[in-house]
Parts: sequence; structure tokens; C-alpha cells
Amino acid sequence: MKERSAETTILVVDDEEGIRESLREILSDEGYRVVEAADGTRALELIGKERPRLVLLDIWMPQVDGIGLLKEIKEQHPEVDVIMISGHGNIHTAVTATKLGAFDFIEKPLSLDGLLLTVRRALGKSSGAKGENRKLKAGKGRRRSRSSNAAAAPARTLKQKTLKKSVVISGQGLHSGIKTGVILHPLPPNSGILFSGISADTSVPAHLDYVGSTGYATSLRGKGIVVGTVEHFLAVLHSYGITNLLVKMQGEIPIMDGSAVEFCNMIEEAGIQEQKEEWSEIVVDRTYRIGQKGGESISVEPSDTFGVRYLLNYPKPVGVQEHTYIFKGAESFKEEIAPARTFGFLKEIEKLEKLGLVNGGRLSNCILMDNEKILNTELRFSDEFARHKILDIIGDFYLLGRPIRGMVTAHMTGHSDNIALLREIRKGMGL
Repeated sequence: MKERSAETTILVVDDEEGIRESLREILSDEGYRVVEAADGTRALELIGKERPRLVLLDIWMPQVDGIGLLKEIKEQHPEVDVIMISGHGNIHTAVTATKLGAFDFIEKPLSLDGLLLTVRRALGKSSGAKGENRKLKAGKGRRRSRSSNAAAAPARTLKQKTLKKSVVISGQGLHSGIKTGVILHPLPPNSGILFSGISADTSVPAHLDYVGSTGYATSLRGKGIVVGTVEHFLAVLHSYGITNLLVKMQGEIPIMDGSAVEFCNMIEEAGIQEQKEEWSEIVVDRTYRIGQKGGESISVEPSDTFGVRYLLNYPKPVGVQEHTYIFKGAESFKEEIAPARTFGFLKEIEKLEKLGLVNGGRLSNCILMDNEKILNTELRFSDEFARHKILDIIGDFYLLGRPIRGMVTAHMTGHSDNIALLREIRKGMGL
């Protein structure tokens, strides 16, 4: 039985009568009371008179366009949520609208499921994301006695978390070179971390099953969706314990300054909302390894906490670096790991550029080196390169879908090795 409430009034604002009629029929059938306006003047009149909970607002209209009307609505009626609709959407318009206070941004032609999902989220009625979403496993992690390692303590039960409000950030894709942005929306419990385009018709979960490629960065691939360079952003979500989130973007997560600090600031700006539902961590039951000990390798073994030890040995000016990080919470992550930037040698950058990669590489978003020295910046840590590798591992490890408890040791490895180890863990623990 559909929920019906006299309070649930939705205003549809579009200059096309056919669009208004279609939306009225769909929303009325779902139990909502619908009022209509063909222009901005009438829309403002109806908001004052009818007090709608939600406005569906077309961007392209005569006289006052949707962006201008959005400004007026949020100035005069800040309590009213607004969903923007456009037939010519892009991430820049979506980011602009969200910064002005829009709840979300969807594209024409409208998907029925996508439209109703967004409406329910705006009205606080959603029971969870649909489609390709994998629900979080709230049960205890299965452990097998496959070795003589002492059994670790039982998995801890943790509260699920989302954000208190939507938030946006703009930047440039490292590999695509395009100006892009990220819009974050809270999600209900058991939704997981979902990536989508600016229209939320389909999404791809942040999960090992959807890893698309691991060359120079980790990407995810779903139905019609490719999400590039997710590792820094996922490291932040992992460290802040964010479990339920919709991430709307266009093709690639922006590289920012090459570190994860701005993503930390983004999460803190939005605020973290603890949810009633719980989930449990994955407790490593034995040692898992990819590669040979002493050579290029990565392993994880039982531990009372989550930590990463990384050892690298690169040519000058990097040299030998080693860093051990024991996770103690978001604050320690932001201080010790998040500031560490991506890095590369000039000769490698030139080669990647010829292949059409790192088109967004700038002197301001990476540590660039030749065979003798660092060319463009001062190091933030003496072992910044090792710390950045740890940042990548923390991000990739969140693709198991839950936090993991174990001690990771890595030597000269990259994203492909991280993902290979995760698959071994999943196979060995029956996850």
C-alpha cells in the first residue's frame, strides 16, 4: 500500500505541459499530492501558498532559468528541497546546482525508478538503494582455521555511518584531464558506497566484484558506468568509517593536490551521521600473500588492529623508504597519511602522456622527479612516497566492502597486487 499524506505535496516546475502531465501522473500514482507551474513567477506563488515539501525544477525555462529560480527558492524558502531536472546536464551544472542548495540533479529522459528513488531520498522515505547495490554483510566475518596462527579476537560490531548533508567538491581528473567534480549524498543504512553519473539511474558499488582496471589507478566498472581513480577517496571513507553514501561524478574522481586531504575536509564539512544499524569488521584468520617474501610482495596477517607497513626502493631521488602506519582513527589518518601525494618520474610521465594518460597531471597535483632531484615541490614528509603507497592500500582494501583487521606488509607493490591479495582473502575466508 502506497503511503499517502496530506503533507507530502510536490511542486513540478516545467514549461513543457507534457512533462508536467507525465510527472503528475507518476507522482500521484505513488500517493503524492502534485501541483504544477509553467514558470518561475507562478512557482514562487505556489510555494508560498501550497507549502510543498519538494520541488522538481527544470533548468531550461524561458525568462528565469532553473538555476536563477533555485537561488530564489533557497533564499525565500530554505526548508524546501529542490531536485533539478535537465535534458542537457553535465557535472559542472550539477555541481553548481548542488552548491546552491539543490538536493539532487537528474537528467532527461527520466527513468521511472531513478526518479522515484531520488524523490524518496529527498522526502526521507527511502528504504535503501536499488539496482546493483550489494547490501552490507552485518554478520560476523567467517573465519577458518587453516593454519597454526593464533585465532584473533572476535570481530567488532560497528555502527554504520553516512553524512549529515550533501556536499560537493570540484577538481580535475588526473588521467582524463577533464574538469570534474564529486557530489556526495547521504544514503540509508545497508546501502553501501555507490558511484553513479550525475543521473542516478544506475550505479556501481565500491566493491571488489566491480574492479575494472588497476593500471596506475584503481577503477570500477558497472552497467554503463566507469569510475576512475577511486583509491584516495575510498581511503578517506575507510578511515572515517563511512558505510552508506551516493557518490555522483563524471568519469574520474578529481586528483585535487595529489593527496587525500581535501576529501577529508569534504567529509568533515558535511558532518558524519551515525546510524542505528550495525556491521562488523573482517578479521584476518591467517597469513595471505601475493608474491615472494623478500621480493615484490604484499601480505596480511592476523593482528589486533589494522595497519600497513610499506617498504620501497626506488632510484634517486627517492631511494629506500619505509613507513609503518597503525590505524588509530580518522584524526591520525588525516595527519599521518592523507597529506602524502602521488608521485612520478618525468620520463614516465612523458611516456604516459603519449599513451593518452595523465592528461590532468600538473605541477600542483603530484611530486615530479627527474633522475637527480624533485622538480616542483618540497616533501611534506621525509618518507612521503612510502606513505602515499599506504594511502593507496587503505583505499583499495575498502573494496572488500567492510573494514579489515590485520597487519599488511608490502614491498614495491601497486594496485594490481592489492586487488590480487583482496581476492585471495575473499577466497580463503569465504566472503
